[in-house]
Amino acid sequence: MSDDLARLQADTEAALAAATDPRALDAVRVATLGKSGALTALLKALGGVPPEERKERGAAVNRLKATLEAAIEARRASLDAAALEARLAAERMDVSLPARPFPPAGPDAGAIHPIARTIEELTAIFGTMGFAVAEGPDIEGDWYNFSALNIPDHHPARQDHDTFYVPAGPDGRRPVLRTHTSPVQIRTMLAQEPPIRVIVPGRTYRADHDATHSPMFHQVEGLLIDKGITLGHLKGCLIDFLRAFFDIRDLPVRFRSSYFPFTEPSMEVDIGWNRKTGELGKGGDWLEILGSGMVHPKVLANCGIDPREFQGFAFGMGIERITMLKHGIPDLRPFYDSDVRWLKHYGTSPLSPASLAEGV
Repeated sequence: MSDDLARLQADTEAALAAATDPRALDAVRVATLGKSGALTALLKALGGVPPEERKERGAAVNRLKATLEAAIEARRASLDAAALEARLAAERMDVSLPARPFPPAGPDAGAIHPIARTIEELTAIFGTMGFAVAEGPDIEGDWYNFSALNIPDHHPARQDHDTFYVPAGPDGRRPVLRTHTSPVQIRTMLAQEPPIRVIVPGRTYRADHDATHSPMFHQVEGLLIDKGITLGHLKGCLIDFLRAFFDIRDLPVRFRSSYFPFTEPSMEVDIGWNRKTGELGKGGDWLEILGSGMVHPKVLANCGIDPREFQGFAFGMGIERITMLKHGIPDLRPFYDSDVRWLKHYGTSPLSPASLAEGV
């Protein structure tokens, strides 16, 4: 090997030994084998070598090139192995360590989901008014979910694009994922004699999904059946509830005429709020909050209750909706995302029981 080739090999090997990271190694490679590298320049200069020496010179340069390429790859492998070893050492886990202790009691120990908390508060408020909690199945028959409630066959709620149906059974009838908790009212009226006073919180299902709607959501309905019940009883009950739940003593409440198949007369209930700031109880705007009305005589008759002797009222509202309004939650979807950070922010300590009933 000529002196210049031997010198290039020695200089390159020294530079490789001094390269301690991939960036330095790449600099050596470019300085040697790059377009303007030292070895590349020797290859380009072969054209000026006398013909009788060109073959031997070319073979020597190509052997040096192969040697330096191998040396560079060997150094790269060495640096990669060293980096991997360092990373493994840094990330090593001592599996013999004991498990981390549970966090102390407090906000980090867990939180009650806002929906569960709202159901507790509803139970506390209406419980003070003498309402019991009733429950029923999520999969209902057509009669309980629609027909008994005076909902006609052509009503949009019966259509597949609005409602989730279950495959038909041996009788050919298709059960339905209940679209409201009203079927529990029917079951309650069939199972016991008046007087009746219940609320029905639970899951309901409708084919809708966006920032303010979910295919599965929670609803609470109330039912009171007794002798001499009037619209005044309904209004007093709901005004007391809304002011206690939102903790606003003078919350404005408005009742508007509406239509529901299962009540007559029917009313939408609005509360006062400020459209610009979103503050409840302030400003001159109104926000719809729930539906209500006097139980339709046909519904009472369908359940074997004489509407000439007994009257009653019913109401219903979305639990997520009133929870979002009370706590300023802008989007419905995070309720079901199982994000612990969201739950810690909006959740409630298990050691803080619902006590709103004292304000009713």
